[in-house]
Amino acid sequence: MTTAPPTGRRYRPPAPLGGRRSDSPMRRTAKAAAFLAPALIILGAFTIWPMLSALRLSFTDASGFGEPEFIGLENYIGVFTDPDILNAVTNTALYTVLFTPVAVASALGLALLLNNPRLPFKGFFRTALFVPFVVSFSVAAFAWSYLVDPQVGLLNYWLRGMGIQIGNVLEDPHLAMPMVVLVAVWKLFGFYFVIFLAGLQDIPTSVYEAARMDGAGAWSRFRHVTLPMLSNTMAFVLIFAMIAALQAFDQIYVMTGGGPYGSTQTLVMEIYESGFRKLDIGFASALSYVLLAATLLLSLAQFVFFGRKEKDLA
Repeated sequence: MTTAPPTGRRYRPPAPLGGRRSDSPMRRTAKAAAFLAPALIILGAFTIWPMLSALRLSFTDASGFGEPEFIGLENYIGVFTDPDILNAVTNTALYTVLFTPVAVASALGLALLLNNPRLPFKGFFRTALFVPFVVSFSVAAFAWSYLVDPQVGLLNYWLRGMGIQIGNVLEDPHLAMPMVVLVAVWKLFGFYFVIFLAGLQDIPTSVYEAARMDGAGAWSRFRHVTLPMLSNTMAFVLIFAMIAALQAFDQIYVMTGGGPYGSTQTLVMEIYESGFRKLDIGFASALSYVLLAATLLLSLAQFVFFGRKEKDLA
């Protein structure tokens, strides 16, 4: 015997979350474009358009007055032949060589120290080490300028109490560069410290326990476990540190202005001098793009180097 079909409404599955069926691909694309539009407009107006304008000006004799004339590669040739630029390149290289290893090594050492779970007051020390990164570079430079002032500076006062005379370090061609590097390390290493600390906390403790069971000491664990597993973090920190070194400007402008006798005149300081004091905007634009190319090449070289090391370890 057959039964009659049930009466009433037919079953309908519940609507998807949100109360509407999924939109068409075109509608989703339009929504995504609407959300991205404000950020893309700001990025285009304040980043992409100025970069394209600077590239165009780098092939002209632009000075900010009158209509610039096209001069081809003359500005780029001047970048590689001007003795002032060669001095700035030397100073920038020296700054990078001094700053990068000191900042990276101090950040890694303190991260290893404060990653110890048995260390008391870890939160306080981590906060204290990160605070300088939050301070403005200009404010930090002013504060350090007063600290090392030969007349009223506390640092000179303390050193004189110990029988050490260093004089005015910012007017000494041999000490000015190490001093501005010291300020940069004090200001930036807290950021690198936090990155290293995050990388260390991602390393499984079971790996260290296995190494201890195999008889590995502290140095062996650091060399064969910590460093290999921090390779990506190390690459990130090194790239950021080298880019920060190549872009050094704030504390040099405040503390020395590129002196004494050009001993702290870096490439970014030279860009500022050419563009805003000498009003040679075309030359400054060309120098900016040369610095950009150097930064990209260094970053690419480090990515390739650490990428090969990671493949070898795998």
